Amino acid sequence: MFKNSPAFSGFSVDDIPKAKAFYGDVLGVEVTEENGMLTLHLATGGKVLIYPKPDHVSATFTILNFPTDNIDESVAELTQRGITFEQYDGTDEKGIMQGVKMGMGPNIAWFKDPAGNILSVIEQ
Repeated sequence: MFKNSPAFSGFSVDDIPKAKAFYGDVLGVEVTEENGMLTLHLATGGKVLIYPKPDHVSATFTILNFPTDNIDESVAELTQRGITFEQYDGTDEKGIMQGVKMGMGPNIAWFKDPAGNILSVIEQ
């Protein structure tokens, strides 16, 4: 039924202007705004809807992953842009989980958007 449907994902935030500045200016993703909502235009051609929700509750899981060829460089650049990486069991001082060395999957680092939603940089 939906084989050819241009499906998309979405998530909520509590402040659209902050989200627009964060995703557009800090992360450098193409962002458009219409009817009080944002659309992220991903390099893959996919889209993600960001909608306002006054009683927003942050996601407790990763909602969006940004693949990178070099996680160390990406984490360093994002840190310079003001991003603070989450510290979990197994992450190093920069916030990177060295999954390849640990035999636990790819290298990954998590950070939050202004609404507290969890995002990641993942090395591929």
